[in-house]
Amino acid sequence: MKTETRHEQFEAPSVLGNFLRRLHIDIPLFIGLLLTSMLSLIILYSAGSQDMDVLMRQVSRVGLAFVLMIVLAHVDPYQFKRYATILFGIGIILLLAVLIMGQISMGAQRWLDLGVFRFQPSEMIKITTPMMVAWYLAEYSMPPKAKQILIASILILLPTLLIAKQPDLGTALLVASSGAGVLFFAGLSWWIMAGIVVFLGALTPIIWHFMHGYQRDRVLTFLNPEADPLGRGYHIIQSKIAIGSGGIYGKGWLGSTQSELEFLPESSTDFIFAVFAEEFGLLGCLGLLTLYLLIIARCLYIASQTQDAFSRLLASSLAFTFFVYVFVNIGMVIGVLPVVGVPLPLISYGGTSIVTLLAGFGILMSIHTHKKFR
Repeated sequence: MKTETRHEQFEAPSVLGNFLRRLHIDIPLFIGLLLTSMLSLIILYSAGSQDMDVLMRQVSRVGLAFVLMIVLAHVDPYQFKRYATILFGIGIILLLAVLIMGQISMGAQRWLDLGVFRFQPSEMIKITTPMMVAWYLAEYSMPPKAKQILIASILILLPTLLIAKQPDLGTALLVASSGAGVLFFAGLSWWIMAGIVVFLGALTPIIWHFMHGYQRDRVLTFLNPEADPLGRGYHIIQSKIAIGSGGIYGKGWLGSTQSELEFLPESSTDFIFAVFAEEFGLLGCLGLLTLYLLIIARCLYIASQTQDAFSRLLASSLAFTFFVYVFVNIGMVIGVLPVVGVPLPLISYGGTSIVTLLAGFGILMSIHTHKKFR
């Protein structure tokens, strides 16, 4: 009887593992994403004033995103390469349509209303841009030559500038980083990267001239939030108060006074990390960062196991983009980066960013489970 019991204990996980593999699911990555999503629901219930409607809407969005991830995991990676140019072209056309007939919300023109639903084409571009750049560079030897770098840069700048025009600097930053990630993993020289940084630094006065007034205010607030503590600096000051008051161990779940008393704006979206830090403290933040690190490490491992240039470049770039998501959001919440409106990945309330992120992870799983496609 003891032997049969032990056999049954090991058989159940094996059956589940085989089932997930048939779904083309990478088990370690899936577990990391599932744990993060569950943690999101826990903290969102607190940050959202314990509103069950908010929680259930998030549950439905997360469920839809996981379904899309599994669907994309079944797609042969060859199809992503085959249709990269078409998908990129459709994305550019949709971005142009946004500038002409997009819906304006909170001073930004980012949405397309298709009657049945509305969506942000810029979310699609986060995936199609690195896919397009990877498709182009994979046709040449590595590292890329000057001509390839120039053309790849144009492919990156085109959607980035269209998104910045909306204006949406946060998404523009993510799109630019996703494309730049492809160039970096293609073996771009450190000297060239340093030259690009110097060049962009020299363009600072010109960039400042073309920035909107509120964008300049964000930069000035980042440099000195105490200059206007009840106005432009209010968000970041309240965020720092929430993070600091959490201490090492935190105040416990549902114990965030900053969000409960509505001192902290955008507590369930862009600044949800401040709520998490107040309730779970330094140790909780380290646990969340460890979870993020494991997800990123698994993505980079998948990229390292690929057997063709396109898959390697695309997988590496998707992992890098996820890292930028985490770095920018936490950086702006703790005050080391300007506020640019980037959500905390898989944690913040919202549908489009979660769907886009899990779609990217679905592509990663497709690359890993199909291995060499042609």
